[in-house]
Amino acid sequence: MADAEGRRGAGTATVVTGATGRLGGRVAARLAEAGLAQTLLVRDPARAPRLAGAAVAAAGYGDRRELVRALTGADRVLMVSASESEDRLDQHRSFVDAAAEAGAGHIVYTSFLGAAPDATFTLARDHWVTERYIRDSGLSYTFLRDGLYADFLPGLVGEDGVIRGPAGEGAASVVAQDDIADAAVAALLDAPAHDGAVYDLTGPRALTLAEIAAELTEATGRPVTYHPETVAEAYRSREASGAPRWQLDAWVSTYTAMAAGELAAVSDAVPRLTGHPATPLAQVLRRTAG
Repeated sequence: MADAEGRRGAGTATVVTGATGRLGGRVAARLAEAGLAQTLLVRDPARAPRLAGAAVAAAGYGDRRELVRALTGADRVLMVSASESEDRLDQHRSFVDAAAEAGAGHIVYTSFLGAAPDATFTLARDHWVTERYIRDSGLSYTFLRDGLYADFLPGLVGEDGVIRGPAGEGAASVVAQDDIADAAVAALLDAPAHDGAVYDLTGPRALTLAEIAAELTEATGRPVTYHPETVAEAYRSREASGAPRWQLDAWVSTYTAMAAGELAAVSDAVPRLTGHPATPLAQVLRRTAG
């Protein structure tokens, strides 16, 4: 593969971050299929997908100088939220500052459903802070508030076939990553039409964990059940992982946010942006199993 500088090219209008990941990679592939030139902003150029019309630039969210170089001339930027970490907000601020310094145009940011300063899910609070930072930067923006990823639900199941968490009878409108990618592409291709917009990206209906367990059973043929934990039980069952406290809080509050009804909203944003219905969980699981 050619080096990053050789492939980057000046003035590429669209920049996609996270192109080595599941979401950013889906968006980059769709843009390439549409014939749109783009720069893939990645930490490791060797892992960047080979796509027609795609240049590559190497920078992490904390690499201010390299970010400014990569974002100069960009009029549309997909900002995939950084991986969960203790300094995630610092990384987001660094990226937004670099985008503003570079004179970048429209930011499409992948936020989270119910982002608010008092959200039960701790990381949704961080997304709200990032949203505010982008608003205050003077950049034009679109926020895609994604629900829980339907694609990741098999990972909730323990080795014993049980989903455990303090979600009570709460529900979540889980959303397919393919739907999120389609929505992001729509926002990038017609950015001016989505300036200042905030979209809740959800599945077609909210499901309890008992219903999700039943869907997983049907899709995999392996019996899956849901056991509602207390909050105290949830912390105890996860402390053995050795994860730091902020990570434990994030894990547990995913379930307590469901119990509080904060992840159950169902929106029509996916069909409005993409032109197709939101994908049901059963269909996502069939794709995963296949």
